[in-house]
Amino acid sequence: MKTFHTFVAMLAALLIGGAALAADPAGLPARVHFDTGKKELTADDQKILAGVAAAMKTDATLKVDVMGHTDRQGDLVANEALAKDRAIAVRDTLTAAGVAADRINLVKPVMVESGAGQDAEARRVEIRVAGAAPASAPAAATAAAPAATEAPAPTPNKGDVAWLLTSTLLVIMMSIPGLALFYGGMVRAKNMLSVLMQVFVVFSLITVLWCVYGYSLAFTEGNAFIGGFDRLFLSGTFNAADGTFAMGATFSKATPIPELLFVAFQATFAAITVCLILGAFAERIKFSAVLLFAVLWFTFAYTPIAHMVWFWMGPDAYTDAKLVDELTGKAGLLWQWGALDFAGGTVVHINAGIAGLVASYFVGKRIGYGRESMAPHSLTLTMVGAALLWVGWFGFNAGSNLEANGVAALAFVNTLLATAAAVLSWTFVEWMIKGKPSMLGAASGAVAGLVAITPACGFVGVMGALVIGLIAGAVCFWGVTGLKKMLGADDALDVFGVHGVGGIVGALLTGVFASPSLGGLGICNYITNKCGEAADFPGIGAQVWIQFQGVLTAIVLSAIVSYVALLIVKAITGVRVTEEEEREGLDTVSHGERAYN
Repeated sequence: MKTFHTFVAMLAALLIGGAALAADPAGLPARVHFDTGKKELTADDQKILAGVAAAMKTDATLKVDVMGHTDRQGDLVANEALAKDRAIAVRDTLTAAGVAADRINLVKPVMVESGAGQDAEARRVEIRVAGAAPASAPAAATAAAPAATEAPAPTPNKGDVAWLLTSTLLVIMMSIPGLALFYGGMVRAKNMLSVLMQVFVVFSLITVLWCVYGYSLAFTEGNAFIGGFDRLFLSGTFNAADGTFAMGATFSKATPIPELLFVAFQATFAAITVCLILGAFAERIKFSAVLLFAVLWFTFAYTPIAHMVWFWMGPDAYTDAKLVDELTGKAGLLWQWGALDFAGGTVVHINAGIAGLVASYFVGKRIGYGRESMAPHSLTLTMVGAALLWVGWFGFNAGSNLEANGVAALAFVNTLLATAAAVLSWTFVEWMIKGKPSMLGAASGAVAGLVAITPACGFVGVMGALVIGLIAGAVCFWGVTGLKKMLGADDALDVFGVHGVGGIVGALLTGVFASPSLGGLGICNYITNKCGEAADFPGIGAQVWIQFQGVLTAIVLSAIVSYVALLIVKAITGVRVTEEEEREGLDTVSHGERAYN
């Protein structure tokens, strides 16, 4: 188990990267992985091939096939040429070690499915035993090899595709109109339109940035902290020349989905995360400041956390136990640690909640805060928004499974149950403390339950979800009352109290209730291809400690980036409207319109 004591050492090592051992150097079959775009062999590659040469010298009858791999990302002709060059480099190394050239067959490169998590497969060269062929027919043996090795590429399941399309639509509905109405109803009437406008435009802005560079930084191979630029402007996701689409990995082997669909689904996560922050400084921030902050925070807080938590090489890459360390080393930092976050407890809610808290301090309190009434102007709209969030959240959580199967059903039921439990928990706690249960409390309790179950929904059992919901409702009620007073910040719409606190509660409790001993799914082992084995789960205490490290990482990164981003915004556009403009209301001051006439 890695801890923060190894953080600096890991950072230095992971920034260097490189090809790594992929098979027993003394045996066959063997494989070497090349660095992206490279055809030179590393020292580790040389060791692997030295073992192959030694085996071939021991058995003079042994022949091998050398087979490169490629994919459909970018220029197909150039990709195939690079795969051939890599195979030739392997052959030349073997001949230089004393292996006769006629014992080495260069096999036509094999096309593999491309997309998120598949890059390592397209960069490998395999060396394996060839059938003993008559000396008079080496060409026939070479020609027959691809037919024996090229299995049909797996194709997307139409049910999975339909479910993920539907889930993407549901998450869009969560933001526009769900979140917009939920937030809009809680502000004063003079600021209603400004909240709707901020959510609508920020959602659009982040969607564009996601497709330009955000997806590439989050979901391509780079280092432990950030991805690369392989998917800049979504290059390589669709080949217009032959009408083919790149495939992305799911959580099951040989079960791809179109990568563009994964792009769209994750775009909605990025967009709603930035929109969540808007509630913290509602009713007093400049519209220009909102947009600039959104760009900076998305680039330097959201994309790194998304990469650290969710990027991995995909299940199909785990073909041999000897590859586990190498492949895990290419994943995001929190994935390497073993942190569990099914749908965004750290990436979305803690990330946004901390940003909201920092921003509420930085921007300052609303004029009249604590002295004048700032009651919600329309709890009707807030309830409608909360209901839309609840419905849309099924796409958020169950859709994060990427497949329409039993785990999606588990995430769906857990989302339903935990949310209902949190509504009841918040309502009864508020009733006992304040004397009356409120509609605002019930709606807030629903969101608290949704937030808390997000990281856990696909990992915990149904009764674990019930407990998480009950705890989240009560703790988040304290978060927006007692804790909020202690902090002294004007977090206008309780972004930190609900999303920050709820996200932390959910992330930590995931480490408890994911345990198979408590009915959880546990850890999936992609070598044995099984989930829920007690031997694969590190134990409740160890997993909670891993979860805590993930939470702390998200808190620190989001806090630092938020503060620096706000400093930049303040220097360029200024952050806050004038006192006179704030009293008049942002609807007319910023947008020249009114929500109600």
